Amino acid sequence: MSPPRGVASFARFWPVYLREHRCTRCRALHYVAATASIGVAVAAACARSWWLLLAAPVTGYGFAWLGHACFERNRPATWRHPWWSLRAEWRMFALALTGRLRRHIEQAEAERDDAT
Repeated sequence: MSPPRGVASFARFWPVYLREHRCTRCRALHYVAATASIGVAVAAACARSWWLLLAAPVTGYGFAWLGHACFERNRPATWRHPWWSLRAEWRMFALALTGRLRRHIEQAEAERDDAT
């Protein structure tokens, strides 16, 4: 399920994004992607290699898209909402690291159930 084109704000996009990341294996690949992209960016800065810096988004998106293809079986939100998707990716990662993601996922599911 891809986010609807008519999503008008990040606040409305966020629960849709979470519902597209129900599978823990897909989310795990997103976390690997975020960590890898940070690692590549740090390595690029240490090596002062701007060419290597170009590998950071490739590394990040590669793992994340693999998760969607293999586990979620949906189209990544990046295609329709690239900036919101990037923002949501880092928000999801931060919430997972701090142990607060589950509440957001449950709330997104409840909102979907209320809409049906």
